[in-house]
Amino acid sequence: MALSNLSLLRIHNQEIANQRFSNPQKLVAHMGAMQAQDYLMAKWAIGLRIQHGTDKMILDAYNIGQIIRTHLMRPTWHFVSSDDIYWMLELTAPQIKSQSKSRNKQLELDELVVSRSNALLEKHLVNGVNLTREELTRLYENANIRTNENRLSHLLMIAELDGLICNGEMKGNKLSYALLEERVPVKKLLSHDESLAELANRYFTSHAPATMRDFIWWSGLPVADARKAIEMIKSDFISETFDGETYWFKNNSPENFLNQSVYLLPAFDELLIAYRNRTATIDQSLNKKAISDNGIFRPIIVVNGQVVGIWKRETKKTNLVIEANLFRDVNTKIKAEIEEQAKKQAYFLEKEVEVVFRNYQA
Repeated sequence: MALSNLSLLRIHNQEIANQRFSNPQKLVAHMGAMQAQDYLMAKWAIGLRIQHGTDKMILDAYNIGQIIRTHLMRPTWHFVSSDDIYWMLELTAPQIKSQSKSRNKQLELDELVVSRSNALLEKHLVNGVNLTREELTRLYENANIRTNENRLSHLLMIAELDGLICNGEMKGNKLSYALLEERVPVKKLLSHDESLAELANRYFTSHAPATMRDFIWWSGLPVADARKAIEMIKSDFISETFDGETYWFKNNSPENFLNQSVYLLPAFDELLIAYRNRTATIDQSLNKKAISDNGIFRPIIVVNGQVVGIWKRETKKTNLVIEANLFRDVNTKIKAEIEEQAKKQAYFLEKEVEVVFRNYQA
């Protein structure tokens, strides 16, 4: 398998090229989970992968609790289907908690502080109350629970990992927190082995071709659990060794999938962030242009499976300005395709769009 084919297959399996789904929740379930610390960009990550996706479609699914934003797997925000939230938390939260022990000790977040924090959240978020981070900060300060030095973030993440809270409905343009059991009253739980197999199946179906190292990175699972998960599902997949690593996938004919060659993908998109080894999609010499030294994944321009630039947008009242910063010269056809992709984002946000092309400057 050629290195370039890896990226083309991933574009297909991640629904970037074909958009088989029209429902945000079904798309997120197909993906397993989607990194979502940048909320606005994460909505576009879903929208570009569904048929006729709009910001309102994603917001509606989010507000009614079909898709949930919380911490799981790697210790960062993810979008996950409400049908999967409980078993995914049960599977991945213990590993995150173990990794967080040292930092929590430094912040003096012992069992008593966590207990007081969780009790405060249960008391003030009951009966459908949704509170913003600013509102919660005031509650914690009034209860003499310290929130400085990022303590509040850690306490809220602990409560998320305990299955107590998650993000609630949007309050204006601000994210809020709500009780998870009120957002998702029906708990779907699986056994440990069932959860391992299901998570691996979701990942290798939606993100293939991928390796065990990729799966470990994406899921945050211990090596032994990841290896066991792959053993349980490998009969449903085919494998091929490339450059010394075994890749798992279901279809290896990318030439059948490439119906569009240019995409404007959001910050932290799964096409890059979901893999330990990203060389199939981005040349190593370009890494620092697309990924900052402190781990910020910038919005990327992808042509025929390869990163050729980054983009940023300015959202105004009625229009959208997208600035395309290209790492190399491209022909007029590719520029026209970038403009067409910008129109899709404008449709998503229900705005007019203007595209400005620039040569990349650090």
